[in-house]
Amino acid sequence: MRLLQPPGWPPPRGYTNGVAARGELVFVAGMVGWDTEGRFPSDDMAGQARLALSNMLAVLEQAGAAPADIVRMTWYVTDVEEYLGSQREIGDAFRELVGCYHAAMTAVEVARLVEKRAKVEIEATAVIPSRQHQILRRVTRRIPWRRP
Repeated sequence: MRLLQPPGWPPPRGYTNGVAARGELVFVAGMVGWDTEGRFPSDDMAGQARLALSNMLAVLEQAGAAPADIVRMTWYVTDVEEYLGSQREIGDAFRELVGCYHAAMTAVEVARLVEKRAKVEIEATAVIPSRQHQILRRVTRRIPWRRP
């Protein structure tokens, strides 16, 4: 995976401008913050975001993908002010569950999601690296990640 940062651009916070990767593509549909029985245990943005991220990771795991394989995420939120007000809690959940900010991300405010109680829906694309890249990833995983 190669992070794309044009020269002279300020480093983004919480995402990367672009990612180039090779391997098997995994596409995760929009995940909302409900449990395995389709119930929403939380009505706040941060609680739903945490569960939506957890649901996204469960789908990725089915494909054999890890959080480090995520290259793109799109967040649909019903209230951008609530999203911005919850950034600390959402960031904590993201770091705990996903672990690193290297995906290209977009966040969009929408009028409503299909699931009426949903406040956030997250789509993801991951690339499971080829065997050669997996070996390289194991070696570089020991090196702390830093922004370019």
